[in-house]
Amino acid sequence: MKILVTGYTGQLGYDVVHEGLRRGLDVIGTGLEDLDITDEHAVSKYVMELNPDAIIHCAAYTAVDKAEDNKETCWDVNVNGTKYLAMAAKEIDAKFMFISTDYVFDGMGELPFIETDKPNPVGYYGLTKYEAEQVVQSLLSEWFIVRISWVFGLNGHNFVKTMLSLSETRNELNVVGDQIGSPTNTFDLAKLLVDMIQAEKYGIYHATNEGFCSWAEFAKEIFRLAGKQVKVNSIATEEYPTRAVRPKNSRMSKQKLIGNGFTPLPDWQDSLKRYLNALKHEVK
Repeated sequence: MKILVTGYTGQLGYDVVHEGLRRGLDVIGTGLEDLDITDEHAVSKYVMELNPDAIIHCAAYTAVDKAEDNKETCWDVNVNGTKYLAMAAKEIDAKFMFISTDYVFDGMGELPFIETDKPNPVGYYGLTKYEAEQVVQSLLSEWFIVRISWVFGLNGHNFVKTMLSLSETRNELNVVGDQIGSPTNTFDLAKLLVDMIQAEKYGIYHATNEGFCSWAEFAKEIFRLAGKQVKVNSIATEEYPTRAVRPKNSRMSKQKLIGNGFTPLPDWQDSLKRYLNALKHEVK
């Protein structure tokens, strides 16, 4: 099976490519320097020539706060880029998987959002990802839309690396404690996505590591496992203002994943432990 993976230079795309290669699949990863997904002609030409059996679209504009000011760029990448790739996939009859986000929801309530809940994004980034979901569904008859959250991987920046970096110079930190979600290791997630793309069980899925926590609880577990003596003060969202509004409830139900026979991802604590160990052994 030949698979094109966009966003290879990011956390998830990198792990998806390497997971596919580990399994002996023909996987081609692209970054911005290889393919500008906002160029419709370039996308069509590249995909036609490569002629993959499937496209896993991980590339995205993910700077949530900057998206509020750089709306044109964010829309161009997240909506138009997805549209051009979906159109190209349709031309060659390739499977198509779009990676979406918990930010398509408004974060109201305390119950996990299910796959059929109506999205209602509160920020521009989330709006573009929801628009892209709708584009995929309108252009293609068979598709995967996989909503993920709070990802951390070896390749790129993330909350875990930020906390570890801050621990070098700080012994006390204020971290938001009223936003709840599921930290998700891209190494685990990549295995699931490669399983899914080889199946025919299309539709919308939620895919995260199991369990829920706040950012403050996440930070505490990072420092505990890393043996760092850092005091974490849990603060309200209002005490840490950001340009973009964040959903307070990012809990997502994985009932469709389980119902269709896919193996749920491990608990986030287990995943974090393995990730920190991998970070330690990463070649510098």
